[in-house]
Amino acid sequence: MIENKVFNVSGMKCGGCEANVTGKLSSIIGVHSVLANHKASTVTVEFEQTVIKLEALIKVITDAGFLVE
Repeated sequence: MIENKVFNVSGMKCGGCEANVTGKLSSIIGVHSVLANHKASTVTVEFEQTVIKLEALIKVITDAGFLVE
């Protein structure tokens, strides 16, 4: 089942931050699309919830140096 989740993410300051998060999440098997927006402080992820768990997505974002609220 495909799920669309919007995360509130603090710490993204520029397009480079967006690219960093997008690249890391996009490389995960089961992730279909990623849209990071530093101005809105959001990361939207479309993913296959039977393949990747929500907690794993959060860990990738936090490991990249950002805070998921």
